[in-house]
Amino acid sequence: QIDLLEYGGGSVQSAVSLRLPCLASGYTRSAESMGWFRQLPGKECEGVSAIDYDHSINYGDFVEGRFTLFHDTAKNTLTLQMNSLKPEDTAMYYCAASLIKMRRHSLLEDKWYYYWGQGTPVTVSS
Repeated sequence: QIDLLEYGGGSVQSAVSLRLPCLASGYTRSAESMGWFRQLPGKECEGVSAIDYDHSINYGDFVEGRFTLFHDTAKNTLTLQMNSLKPEDTAMYYCAASLIKMRRHSLLEDKWYYYWGQGTPVTVSS
């Protein structure tokens, strides 16, 4: 069992930054991949960024260099640093963990992730 707790969301103006930490607890050593996903209003879940067992990191195309993923294994924390936020980044953001050693091109596919946090909302206004 892996428990994930996200925090750091909120309402901000366009172009500012937010940091979303995700604290993992439980049998975290079993996690092969961890990532951040988001769900925009009325849309399906999409991958924001994820890291695999080989420490390779993928980002969604929409990130365009604005976000950075940090994985602190000593503190069991996965942090998404989001800069230059846009109104279209408004979504519920979720942290997730997978037990599957997947190929890198699958890292941002939510169907491979079994453990999910409750989510933290991010609202960006223009």
